[in-house]
Amino acid sequence: MGGNEPELDGVLNSPPSSRLLDITRVLRRAGRVWTGVDRVELAYIGALVADTVPVWGLARTPLGYVLLDRAGLIAFHARLTGAAPHTPPDLLARLQRGWHPRARAALTDARKLAVARCLPQGLARMLRRNLPAGTAYLNIGHSNLSERVFAAVRGLPRSRISVFVHDIIPLEYPQYQRVGTAEAFARKMQRVRRFADLILYNSADTQARTERAMAAWGEVPRGIVAHLGTVPVAPDAAQLPCGLPPEGPYFVTVGTIEPRKNHALLLDIWARMGPDAPVLLICGSRGWNNEVVFARLDALSPKARVREVRGLTDGALAALIQGAQGLLFPSHAEGFGLPALEALALGTPVMCSNKATFREILANNALYLDDSAQELWEDSVKEWSIRARDTHRVVGFSAPTWEAHFKIALTLT
Repeated sequence: MGGNEPELDGVLNSPPSSRLLDITRVLRRAGRVWTGVDRVELAYIGALVADTVPVWGLARTPLGYVLLDRAGLIAFHARLTGAAPHTPPDLLARLQRGWHPRARAALTDARKLAVARCLPQGLARMLRRNLPAGTAYLNIGHSNLSERVFAAVRGLPRSRISVFVHDIIPLEYPQYQRVGTAEAFARKMQRVRRFADLILYNSADTQARTERAMAAWGEVPRGIVAHLGTVPVAPDAAQLPCGLPPEGPYFVTVGTIEPRKNHALLLDIWARMGPDAPVLLICGSRGWNNEVVFARLDALSPKARVREVRGLTDGALAALIQGAQGLLFPSHAEGFGLPALEALALGTPVMCSNKATFREILANNALYLDDSAQELWEDSVKEWSIRARDTHRVVGFSAPTWEAHFKIALTLT
């Protein structure tokens, strides 16, 4: 186990003097459609600034690191969520090539709201000057898991390090990753194994898979499971672009268009069903290593029964999901699957691949099909498409809450 071995149990079982939350991921991803991991990190910011334990935020920037106090975190969170306007990007932010304009603004905000800044080599000194002994570092977003950060935190007396592992898909399915990603992810997880005192998991399935992989490298850190919460989003059809929702029954699939999401299966099914098929709405941005699927999407005619939909607001997406005959989730691999929970909470049935994570999270509230059983998927889609929508709804589903998540997650962090 990482860190302060002899005194670890005492450290973990006592409240921290303060918490240091890494916010690097949401800073850099500002302006994009938030992924599930992004939304978890945002939920942690909201929960920690509302807690009685003092909290700080740490972010890696192009020139080094910035440290925010509670007031700075509150203001930064408001800007990320749209509750307050961003500051116009300064010169340093404007020089960042490839960054989304809102990410440049978020970088400017982080620098202006910071109570301390440092070059990379000054991180340990900055933390010692500002943070008390007994600080608990939390990394939620799989970003900034560097030896420099871990060593700097470990330099604080009685510190503890907790890391949230959402999945190890790059280790288990390297064929779905960009070149070099799997190797970099493996090195990142090896550092987590060496330094973490505690690993948080979104499911028992993720814990089992991660611990099996880490056991090959050495002793495995202590772990706890806390299912992710959901935040109800009010459907707002007024935010939908022209032409949506489509007329007649339709299905939705939600997520980045990447190989492991298995959009190819759905495209094959819709190609076989032809012009009489219900509409399929593929909601999500394009990812990587998926040129064949991208080419099929680009070749769709305006009258096709498959449509690619990007850039929807949360309210618009919720409206589409609520009106659908079903949410389709044929993933080859999944860490948690928040869209499935959110669909059930909106009353929309879920058809998903027969994976242990889905069964753990969704229990008997979904239809499970093998991720390669095209005929079963096609038959099920046809059956669901002819059902009366009002008699096909999910009733009485209680989605897991963030309150329940944090009761578990913050007991030892």
